[in-house]
Amino acid sequence: MALIGKIRKQGSWILIVLIGLGLGGFIIQDMFSGGPSSALGGQPPLGKINGEKLDINEFNRTESILYSGSSGDLYSRRNSLWNYYVEKALVEEEADALGLGVGKTELNDLQFGPQPSPVIAQRFVDPNTGQINFQQLSQIRSQLQSGQFTDPNLRAYWGVQEKEIVKERLQGKLTAMVTKGLYTPKWMAEMGHTAQTQAFNVELVRIPFDEIDNGEVSLSDADFKAYMDERPGVYERDEETRRVNYVAFNVRATGQDSADIRKELTDLIGEWKKSDNDTTFVQRNQGTMNSAYLTPDQLSPVIADTLGTLPTGTIYGPYMESGTYKAVKLVDRKVIPDSVQSRHILLRAQTQQAMVEAMTRIDSIKTAIEEGGATWEEMNQKYNQDVAAQAKGGDLGYAGPNMMVKPFNDLIFYDAEVGELNTVITQFGVHLVEVLDFKYIENQEGMRLAFLSRNIVPSETTQSDRYDEALTFLSEQPDLAAMTQAVADRPDLTLETSSPLEANGFVVGSLGTGQASRDLIRWAFSAKTGQISSEIYIYSDPQLYYDNKYVVAGLKSIQKPGMPSVEEVRADIEQLVTNRKKGEMIAGQIAGKDINAIASEYDVPVDTAENLTFSTSFVPNLGNEPKLLGALANLEQGQTTGPIVGNSGVFVARVLDKTVPSAITNYATLRRQLSSTVRSQIGGQLMQAMRSDAKIQDNRSTYY
Repeated sequence: MALIGKIRKQGSWILIVLIGLGLGGFIIQDMFSGGPSSALGGQPPLGKINGEKLDINEFNRTESILYSGSSGDLYSRRNSLWNYYVEKALVEEEADALGLGVGKTELNDLQFGPQPSPVIAQRFVDPNTGQINFQQLSQIRSQLQSGQFTDPNLRAYWGVQEKEIVKERLQGKLTAMVTKGLYTPKWMAEMGHTAQTQAFNVELVRIPFDEIDNGEVSLSDADFKAYMDERPGVYERDEETRRVNYVAFNVRATGQDSADIRKELTDLIGEWKKSDNDTTFVQRNQGTMNSAYLTPDQLSPVIADTLGTLPTGTIYGPYMESGTYKAVKLVDRKVIPDSVQSRHILLRAQTQQAMVEAMTRIDSIKTAIEEGGATWEEMNQKYNQDVAAQAKGGDLGYAGPNMMVKPFNDLIFYDAEVGELNTVITQFGVHLVEVLDFKYIENQEGMRLAFLSRNIVPSETTQSDRYDEALTFLSEQPDLAAMTQAVADRPDLTLETSSPLEANGFVVGSLGTGQASRDLIRWAFSAKTGQISSEIYIYSDPQLYYDNKYVVAGLKSIQKPGMPSVEEVRADIEQLVTNRKKGEMIAGQIAGKDINAIASEYDVPVDTAENLTFSTSFVPNLGNEPKLLGALANLEQGQTTGPIVGNSGVFVARVLDKTVPSAITNYATLRRQLSSTVRSQIGGQLMQAMRSDAKIQDNRSTYY
């Protein structure tokens, strides 16, 4: 109160100064916080592609429209959407420079025509036929034209999808232009023909690398660097990467957890025995009740034999199967027909409103037939929307088990009686169904079953105890070196190393993807080498949603753009460099020696390989050995290679015989054949080339 009184006495200028200082503090704090919002510069873009900004709000809106209700991995779909926006910007820039576009008529055909865009072909497929659902597309087209939407999100979704279709079409046109420009000259066709048709048979010896003990090999940094320099495309990085070391405290159910879960199910079985309504009881207790009658060969081996001997109404369990305690009740048993003849009247329905209307109409048709006001034939002719069946009076003929969609199949095989009318809903719409005949040949008995199950998962107490253990471990480690030693002293723990992580990555080694992995990567890009994260990263079981591991991590290394240091990749390539060194040593020992002498000295067989060609790098029984095949292709019959350090050992080989390439009869056909493989790769390679030539600023790690 004293401060307020002083402000009143001194005047309003003090208040103005205080407000100004406060606002200034907020601005300075925001400037140095590194967050996604800046009071002076505005909200930074999610990225820039050749100078074109990608707004974070647009990105989020598109994600919401395309992936609403999606259960897929959050970061995988964001990565896919990011790639879409990058490719879209590059494709549109190139198409604009070349004068390429997609007109309204073309776009309409790509959405609703007989040969729609791959975007449409992938998303609008009838699951029963595997074909494009043109009926659904027609309904959507009518809604778009009338503005009357059964789904309020359809207009927004279709607007985004149109952009995807245009991008795909423009990309296809660019690919076609490049593909049409490919040409195979005569000399290249002749070389390709020779590589494919000239075969050679060889004899060879292979000395494995393990002929020399690892202890006999001394490696220097120069050996590692030489190996990497020969493979710059494998090891050179365009952006900074980081590696983390981590230890996972896995959470598993204890014996007490298992006993408690078993008791819970045992108590439920006691209540189940007193229940007079299996369906209600099972649903209330998260169980399942199969509408089908299952034969013994369709049951789990754990219960198949036992159920065959039990009377109807018996509950068996608890028993364990695949990490779950289960109880099963034999609800009913009966002989299952081998085939059923049925007929139906179908009213198609794709929306909720149409489904309600179809059910009302089917009920009216059913009542009219049952009360004698109309005949089946009249109703079939007037209402049946299954054109093929309508022409046969609705008759579907005889069907074996599971030839129809499940709701229809279960009705006619297990619940319906000959001559009675039943209603069933499937993905096609609403059906009025009449069974005409059953055929019994095998007279095999089936059982209708109800199940209760409880997964054997760690209790809250077990999870909490394991977390406390991880927390104690973390508190005892001042740095990564100490953590490494602590793990070495505990045989129950394992220290793992991630592959190189990028700033926008979302997968960490064996830990996989998800929010915890993304958080770990974000921390790694703010940490110093050797630092331990103060946070324990919590991973959850993707199906059962309990904490299944607690992870403690430390930053192992930082690799700047370009070639890595030897230390950065030493552990990854040490065995490869060791094998290379061993190969050089073995090659020096066998240089100038005869194949048979080498085989005798190293006690290895002289093998033969037949019908080898230069067009493949694979040698039967040896694997991928391109250096060996390359050397052999340049030799004539009777000539012998020098020592060749391959992928699986050191080789010496002699050409036994070599065929003459067949004559070229049609250069045009040969050129097309040789070009076809390259043409099939143009789409992906063109996009990679455009990306590598573009200026792409990726700010996703600022936001996610």
